[in-house]
Amino acid sequence: MKLSDIFDISDEKPLDRILNDGGLCGIFRRIGCIGDSLSSGEFESMNEAGEKGYHDYYEYSWGQYMARTAGLQVYNFSRGGMTAKEYCESFAEEHDFWDPEKKCQAYIIALGVNDVTQNGENLGDISDIDKKNYKNNKKTFAGYYGQIVQRMKEIEPRAKFFLMTVPVTRPAEETRSKAYDRHAELMYEMAELFENTYVLDFRKYAVEYDEDFKKLFFLGGHMSPAGYLLTAKMVISYMDYIIRHHMEDFRQAGFIGTPYSNAEKS
Repeated sequence: MKLSDIFDISDEKPLDRILNDGGLCGIFRRIGCIGDSLSSGEFESMNEAGEKGYHDYYEYSWGQYMARTAGLQVYNFSRGGMTAKEYCESFAEEHDFWDPEKKCQAYIIALGVNDVTQNGENLGDISDIDKKNYKNNKKTFAGYYGQIVQRMKEIEPRAKFFLMTVPVTRPAEETRSKAYDRHAELMYEMAELFENTYVLDFRKYAVEYDEDFKKLFFLGGHMSPAGYLLTAKMVISYMDYIIRHHMEDFRQAGFIGTPYSNAEKS
């Protein structure tokens, strides 16, 4: 076997290999998942009268499936219905999610579905972010999202960030596809703006969530246990892909969250 067979596979795309173990995600010991219902293991119930209920079962979230698969600790900084605005204006503070004691080596941010539902295509622009002071960010999705990254960077400057785009969901998203495309563009712009930031582009590389997919992996409008487990496998596999293709960026992952580093001399 050659190293190129593992780390430089010709024409490999992010989700060409779906891992059944933690892959190189195992280099992290603590990850924070910031998101909405799909990050919270939310199940949709329905009683005999046809009334729906929504329940966050965090142990079924893809983050906790990741934790069990990769042998690491995952924080669910999430709740059903979450938006970037609510996260910044109340939710994170109310739950002590800005607490430095909860700092992580890496963060996965999966916000945008509810923001698009509420705001349509008006998501703001990368220029809404004041990189020097998040308090000056505009009150748009882009501004609030940027604030999340900025405040987490204040807590742990060397943390790695993985920003998730919205998978293609048919036929439900037809009227919002442009907004989700714009959301994906914003994620790449965020990755350009902030160092140590990468995109998990589920919109481009994940399987479409069409009717056939939903029959297998959805329960009403949200995922089933199998759906969240599959999502965990895709997140792990995508992160493994990013790490393998940017090995130099992750060499000192073990020092993230510590006062130490390895300043090698050339």
